Amino acid sequence: MAPLLVLEHATKSFGAVQALEDGSIELQAGEAHALIGENGAGKSTLVKILAGVHRPDSGRLLLDGRELRLANPADARDAGIAVIYQEPTLFPDLSVAENIFMGRQPLTSGRRIDGGEMRRQVEALMERLGVPLDPNRPARGLSIADQQIVEIAKALSFEARVIVMDEPTAALSGAEVERLFTVARTLQEHGAAVLFVSHRLDEVFALCQRVTIMRDGRHRFSGPLAGLTNDDLVSRMVGRELDALYPKQPTTRGEVALSVRRLTREGVFTDVSFDVHHGEIVGLAGLVGAGRSEVARAAFGIDRRDAGQVTVEGRELPAASPPAAMAAGLGFVPEDRREQGLIMDLSIARNASLASLRRLRRGLLIHAADEQRLAADWATRLRLKFAHFSDPVSVLSGGNQQKVVLAKWLARKPTVLIVDEPTRGIDVGTKAEVHRLLSDLAGQGVAVLMISSELPEILGMADRVLVMHEGRLTAELSRDEATEQTVMLAATGQPTQAAS
Repeated sequence: MAPLLVLEHATKSFGAVQALEDGSIELQAGEAHALIGENGAGKSTLVKILAGVHRPDSGRLLLDGRELRLANPADARDAGIAVIYQEPTLFPDLSVAENIFMGRQPLTSGRRIDGGEMRRQVEALMERLGVPLDPNRPARGLSIADQQIVEIAKALSFEARVIVMDEPTAALSGAEVERLFTVARTLQEHGAAVLFVSHRLDEVFALCQRVTIMRDGRHRFSGPLAGLTNDDLVSRMVGRELDALYPKQPTTRGEVALSVRRLTREGVFTDVSFDVHHGEIVGLAGLVGAGRSEVARAAFGIDRRDAGQVTVEGRELPAASPPAAMAAGLGFVPEDRREQGLIMDLSIARNASLASLRRLRRGLLIHAADEQRLAADWATRLRLKFAHFSDPVSVLSGGNQQKVVLAKWLARKPTVLIVDEPTRGIDVGTKAEVHRLLSDLAGQGVAVLMISSELPEILGMADRVLVMHEGRLTAELSRDEATEQTVMLAATGQPTQAAS
């Protein structure tokens, strides 16, 4: 059967940076096709070419065998190609129906907007998708999952035949992911081609029939998923055998580095106490909303605390004072690197040196050469991929942005490092590098508190696991005691062992 959409040997450069050297993919009607690769592999550039955001420097795009030239996103939409992004951008004060039909509302004979007809059409779209979403509901307050459904319904209203889902599950719960997959399967049954871009290989196998793998801006493999394993995909993605995703080294546990006692913030978390020793990685696990990130932010002084005590090597930290925490040797890699960890318009070198400006200062000046030396040192250690240190950090891939955040804090040589979701949204090869780095830090005596929603990451890297449920610690488990079952029991309020 002839493919519905074909992209042949597309290339794209941005100045001196070659983002795409050979972007090639074929999509069949009625099929879900995965697009995977490390950060910086060229996936986003390929997707933006399909979306009409970028025009390729060379190569061809074919739809139903006819060449297609997309000058802008409206051309892609009119051709029946729709992209569903990880975080949709709806008009928050308009209803679901108004968002779907923005700019093309059905009209009455008197040229007024026909609200009744618009609602009926949206109800039919939602029925087709199997999602009972009220057309009159305002977009403000919709979950990310429901916003994505609105975008998919909008695509169907344009009779889209190619649906591109770009990292759609990153911010979704397990139930929301399954609902999205049900919708994707419904689209396939109606003859649409679904392109699924994701770092989560278990989801790739759950939804897709075929896969295309990219590396270093080039198409490396396309074929059926049947018969392939996680290891097969990973080795093709990274171009080498991955030694181990969780390279945890045995270490010698030292004295207490970070001590948290009876930390409380009313309505958020209550009576949280734990220690982290030199040379160990302590995992903080729990379901979304359990209060893990909030505890870390209060310990570092970003958020206020109503009660409790935080000490670093016996030195008590004042409440709500990140500078005091930093001076005591505490580092904090936040959950949201773009909003909280980086200043996106500043250079790579400046971002890497932000936490070390006092040390770099000579008199009243900070010399660019000193910033670049610091950044170059950590760029080598962390295998950072970039063009120029003067480039804004926004041009880097997600995994490389995360490395810059890590460099910023590691340059301070912290005694205690808190890392919140250290590998969220980064590819498997970079994950292994971050895990190896955390293991090396523990081996050097750094105390690491790691918050993660990925249970395999917690189980693979932590010497001890603390579990939270609804703002309270419900279990403390040794590495041997921590299993998916024991952690999940505690995370759902059924402790297997009293927290200490």
